[in-house]
Amino acid sequence: MEAAETMGETDMGRTILHVDMNNFYASVEIRDNPALGAYPLAVGGSEAMRHGIILAKNYKAKAFGIKTAEPIFEAKRKCPNLVVVPPHFERYEEASRLSRELLSTYSDRVEPFGMDEAWIDISEYAPTPEAGEEIADEIREKYKKHLGLTVSIGVSFNKVFAKLGSDMKKPDATTVITEENFRTKVWRLPVEDLLFVGRKTKEKLNKRGVMTIGDLANANERLLHAWLGEGGDMLHRYANGLDSSQVMAKGSEAAIKSIGNSSTPPRDMYDERDALTLLQALSETVAERLRRHKLLATTVVLHLRDNSLISFERQMRLLRPSCVSVELRDSAMQLLRENWDWRRPIRSLGVRATGLISADSPMQLSFLADEAEREKRLIIERTVDGIREKHGKNIMSLGTAAYARELGDAPKKEPPPFGALRFGMTEFGICEFGTSEFDMFE
Repeated sequence: MEAAETMGETDMGRTILHVDMNNFYASVEIRDNPALGAYPLAVGGSEAMRHGIILAKNYKAKAFGIKTAEPIFEAKRKCPNLVVVPPHFERYEEASRLSRELLSTYSDRVEPFGMDEAWIDISEYAPTPEAGEEIADEIREKYKKHLGLTVSIGVSFNKVFAKLGSDMKKPDATTVITEENFRTKVWRLPVEDLLFVGRKTKEKLNKRGVMTIGDLANANERLLHAWLGEGGDMLHRYANGLDSSQVMAKGSEAAIKSIGNSSTPPRDMYDERDALTLLQALSETVAERLRRHKLLATTVVLHLRDNSLISFERQMRLLRPSCVSVELRDSAMQLLRENWDWRRPIRSLGVRATGLISADSPMQLSFLADEAEREKRLIIERTVDGIREKHGKNIMSLGTAAYARELGDAPKKEPPPFGALRFGMTEFGICEFGTSEFDMFE
């Protein structure tokens, strides 16, 4: 099927913006401390806490070839005078909130894509992408004035090309991609620039001679399906401008498949006391997010990685759906006891809630447990949610002492207990797994 013959299938009369805050973490740090702007700057995790990777960098650092997610020590080899600052997630969350508020003054259809990006549908005011360029430029100026940050904006007739446009010119630029010009603007770009083409998909396509988005658009559809399945069909449509997906209305969210949190602590874990402290902190963040999204978990998944970097996952179904942290923690602890013999220390742990259902779903009360006590616990955890929301995520933590007594007085095998160490609620591993996967077809 020729691309020209398929254009009638596109959703006509739409104007969608994709707004991307430039070098988000680094830009917030420079905004709050302008002196940092004179140096190659990176936001990085703590090397002492074994989170020593680059989370974000400014353009001066990027010029040295520094990449996101590379170890800090490697980045400093490339740029010895690199300035590395710790992350301040509360500032980034506040900037993200203000960004959504700003965009909401233009439309009720604002769909976040991570903390620093969002789509916005302005079709009501701009029937064509060309008409949307002026609005995009106005939004860029408002970000500079009200947030002290720059954004790049892609303007197009669908979400995929709007996202692509915001990546084409940085920083502080507007790029318009229309039905008339997308073949000349988009098709010459590397295939990996297209949304949902990740590293492995790129490798599969490149091996078969598909190097550019244009190659993908003009590739044989049957072959693409054979190579990538339904993902190949979708990518072929996207390359030809055939994305009719809607920008979700403000407040709506894609269906969340699971909610998880994982962490690598400052040192390896040698026994159940060590593991309990971390599992408590992980389960608290997972449970809080379940409550925020008004969801209940029916299954808990434990992820474990030992000190030789061998990983595995085990899961168990809960007796009843839950968003109570101690119930998630106890299930994870049971999985750990049943599947780990402590012949080797543990490097990292993760807890994930899956099989999610609405908290409003009707269900039968359990006769095997004390519902009154369970409700008290839920009230306590919701109260803690409110306190953290008002005063900060690290203001308090639920205790593990009562449960820890069940572990008895067995001697510890190695270093001092984890009890004095704090596993705060700003661990880098916190994530919410939804439908927005970056590399869907591996």
